[in-house]
Amino acid sequence: MLIIAYHPPFVQRFLSDFPVGKPNDAYAKYFIGQSWLAPLTTKQVPTYNVTFEPRCRNNWHIHHAEKGGGQMLICVYGRGWVQLEGEPAHELKAGEVFNIPPNVKHWHGAAKDSWFQHLSLEVPGEGTSNEWLEPVTDEVYDKLP
Repeated sequence: MLIIAYHPPFVQRFLSDFPVGKPNDAYAKYFIGQSWLAPLTTKQVPTYNVTFEPRCRNNWHIHHAEKGGGQMLICVYGRGWVQLEGEPAHELKAGEVFNIPPNVKHWHGAAKDSWFQHLSLEVPGEGTSNEWLEPVTDEVYDKLP
């Protein structure tokens, strides 16, 4: 099996105009596969560009909030998935926006055959926190088209 290591500058030529950033090492334990994180702004509405290699996805997680809060994903490259607990997975393509309500368990990541980038916006709120949960298993993920 041939394994090719992708380096962000190489990858950048083929993705959106947003920076790929650095390997997402601080959150690697909450991801299956390699991701990169580029903080775009931490003022007003914190916004990050997250890049996923094919098959990469994050664990189930919840963006808690007492008031307001939640997360908004804006797909800027490729094809990926987002799934709210108890609902079917939703395919995300470049140009689509997906709003994740506060206090809802969910996950998001790349399709099996596509790099994926989304802007992640933390919706302002009161009493906000993030809770990381269990991984999305291969059994669940491999059922996606």
